[in-house]
Amino acid sequence: MENSEKNPQWERQLLEKIALASISEQKTKRRWGNFFKLAVLAYLVAVLLFVVDWEASEKISDKTHTALINVQGAIETNGETSAEKITAALQSAFEDKRTVGVVMRINSPGGSPVQSGIVYDEIVRLRAKYPKTPLYVVVEDVCASGGYYIASAADKIFVDKASIVGSIGVLMDGFGFTSTMEKLGVERRLLTAGENKGFLDPFSPQDVKQKAHAQTLLAEIHRQFIDVVRKGRGKRLKETPETFSGLMWTGSQSIEQGLADAYGTVDSVARDVIKQPNILDYSVKENIAERFAKRLGAEVGERLAFRLFGGAVIR
Repeated sequence: MENSEKNPQWERQLLEKIALASISEQKTKRRWGNFFKLAVLAYLVAVLLFVVDWEASEKISDKTHTALINVQGAIETNGETSAEKITAALQSAFEDKRTVGVVMRINSPGGSPVQSGIVYDEIVRLRAKYPKTPLYVVVEDVCASGGYYIASAADKIFVDKASIVGSIGVLMDGFGFTSTMEKLGVERRLLTAGENKGFLDPFSPQDVKQKAHAQTLLAEIHRQFIDVVRKGRGKRLKETPETFSGLMWTGSQSIEQGLADAYGTVDSVARDVIKQPNILDYSVKENIAERFAKRLGAEVGERLAFRLFGGAVIR
């Protein structure tokens, strides 16, 4: 009674509080309801896309065909164009009895000599195991370094007149920061067990012996590359002092030098050389789950960068 006498509006205020609390609770329930509905919808869409993607990847032509394998981008262990993915595609293509011939479409600046070597060796093995199934390479924009390492295993190499071909060489690059450190007054404190454990450390002065050893390593890998090209191209190769210097040439120049054989595209090689215009892509692609995981990881990274660096996201 005392409260009601001091504040005659208390009943109204209490009702307003109850009403607001009820409305707030309804809004919260509605938000969670919408969230779960969207979550279920997203899940169903993901499952549907996964099934469609899986069916597409499992689809095998019931007719004879030309098998296509794409080698796009840098050749590296964990990349889109890794030896694991390329060799898996090669094995599937050669093992399929309906494959008349195989075409590798290469558009790559190169990459890991190890990954390229693994693919090259697998091509040699499969060609020996399936001698009646030819393998041709079609070069689009670039077939350089590790890309050409792989291409040299083919029966023939087809190019466009403006393609870039070659770069038969090996490199090891880095930076030296010693002068910058001196200007900034930064002292390098490197502790090692083993005199060469800090091999080519960019924050230490370049060691003459280590540099010489690195050149020996590069020369050995370069020799392996040269041997592969000579073996693959055989008498077609018109070798000059510049052939293995790391230079690149246009498609028309590469034909003149025996680095390539003729002009051609995937369609023209399938139609006119293999005589089977029906093309089936055997390239190993990321499934929807892998793409979603990568996208999710990228978004999480961006959000983290946003929080850590005050909203600045560097791409």
